Amino acid sequence: MTETMTLTTGSSRRRKPFRWSRALGWIALGVAIAASILPFYWMLRTSLSANADLASGSGSLLPVGFNIGAYLRVFGLQSQADAMAQGGSGASIDFWLYMGNSIVFATITTACAVFFSSMAAYAFSRLRWRGRDKVFGLFLATVLVPGIFTALPNFLLVRNLGLLNTMAGLVLPYLFMTPFCIFFMRQFFLNMSREIEEAAMLDGAGPFRVFFRIVLPNAAAPLATLALLTFMGQWNEYFWPLLVGTDDSSRVLTVGLGVFKSQSPQGAPDWSGLMAASLVAALPMLIMFFVFGKRIVNSIGFSGTK
Repeated sequence: MTETMTLTTGSSRRRKPFRWSRALGWIALGVAIAASILPFYWMLRTSLSANADLASGSGSLLPVGFNIGAYLRVFGLQSQADAMAQGGSGASIDFWLYMGNSIVFATITTACAVFFSSMAAYAFSRLRWRGRDKVFGLFLATVLVPGIFTALPNFLLVRNLGLLNTMAGLVLPYLFMTPFCIFFMRQFFLNMSREIEEAAMLDGAGPFRVFFRIVLPNAAAPLATLALLTFMGQWNEYFWPLLVGTDDSSRVLTVGLGVFKSQSPQGAPDWSGLMAASLVAALPMLIMFFVFGKRIVNSIGFSGTK
């Protein structure tokens, strides 16, 4: 009798009462996940379809005329005659050159923006001077200024310096501090204990030595998170590289995809090839997000508390 009551009590404890709010929450989460994944699936489905059959099979959820010709065109492994035969535009894209330019552009701008923004954030969080908070608020307010307002002055400056169609012209506006990076790192430095820094100063360490030998090593996690976020943003940058880099030598991948779409000798864009190139271009960012997504969320949550 006692054993039966114990089993009954244990099984009742394991059962959780049904809650409609919890069920609706899971349903809403599932719908949000499906809505987020659907565009990527549709890109994959279109890239694996024959371009000539897309119109006739527009309602199909599976690839229409399954083939990998679009990926062959993207990587330059398909002749123009074969591309035309499969319904492609026959246009070509120097995928590896554009991807290399995107990697160089995103890497340089990310490294410089994170480094200089960290120095500025440390100054705003540690140094005390009259009007510090007002200057920081004014600098942070520049986030509200649309990028289109500064595009024309920056373009004129780069043109006058003779840096059009060069990597230096591409990276110049992004080399130094950005408001978001400064705000992100300042929040972390404000929550960081000062005892180690004060002890190092008592031992004779100067501000630069404290910053490079103590502060930066302890801020490795938020620095990595900020670098990932900045790299993703720079990888997807389109408008400024479109203004400055009009030659193949300085054209990044996002601009190259736009040029590829506009080249349509047969009267219609090569949608299969465009989706294949877009998917391959987005793949590095997707991998980085899935690998470091949890760290990004945790660092943003930590930096946002004071």
